[in-house]
Amino acid sequence: MRIHISHETVYRYETPAKSAIEFLRLTPRNHDGQYVVRWRIDVSEDCRLEPHEDAFGNLTHTFTADGPLYELRVGVEGVVDTQDTTGVVRGTLERFPPRLFLRSTPLTEADDAIVAFADDAASAGDSPLRRMHALLTRIYETFTFDPDPTHPATSAHEAFALKRGVCQDYAHVFVAAARHLGVPARYVGGYFLRTDGEVMQEAGHAWAEAFIPDLGWVAFDPAHGIAATDAHVRVAVGLDYLGAAPIRGVRIGGTGETLAVTVHVDQAARQNQS
Repeated sequence: MRIHISHETVYRYETPAKSAIEFLRLTPRNHDGQYVVRWRIDVSEDCRLEPHEDAFGNLTHTFTADGPLYELRVGVEGVVDTQDTTGVVRGTLERFPPRLFLRSTPLTEADDAIVAFADDAASAGDSPLRRMHALLTRIYETFTFDPDPTHPATSAHEAFALKRGVCQDYAHVFVAAARHLGVPARYVGGYFLRTDGEVMQEAGHAWAEAFIPDLGWVAFDPAHGIAATDAHVRVAVGLDYLGAAPIRGVRIGGTGETLAVTVHVDQAARQNQS
């Protein structure tokens, strides 16, 4: 499948900021099942984008914008070819052994409720893969998708207590539960081509990957109750949301900040792309 993505983030300030430093994880990498045809980052200010790779091998960019800044826009636009690999992720840059992803973080700690939930879900499977599929299904059936009560830095136990949230919350709960069960798991940020034909979205997407013996990393999307397909475009991975956030930064000065995000994901015709 050929997927076209446009993602714009706009910061506005009532009183201007003196400067801003931003760290971007907005560029996907090639791997088996995913090929980046073209990709472009645009920043509204005259500044230099510095490319890097972070500790997990994510492609990153940093920039410093000098003020006065009443508005700062960061946009990406590109096309990615994908293939359905039934969730199996291969050909990625791996800098750490899978056991690193057993490490808990404040956003992925499993409290007693998540521990009991994970143990109950795992009882339905007789192998790591089947236990992860059972966990995936149980989270999907238990949670209600609701953007109101949570934010990107909501912890797994906070989201689990609510039994509702957005894709980041589903992913944090899955990661916390999988790690409790002794399965290395990590958070994944990217994009998703919706099956209902809706192309305008309020944010990117998030899911999780679990390391399964004899298969390697396998991607699970608990917000949709499925393994990742060719509708998923993988951008960044981390121990949790903070390690894979699309944009993080700091500003000097400025008050009354507002944030607006627009994401457009649709299927592109191959004959119309170079």
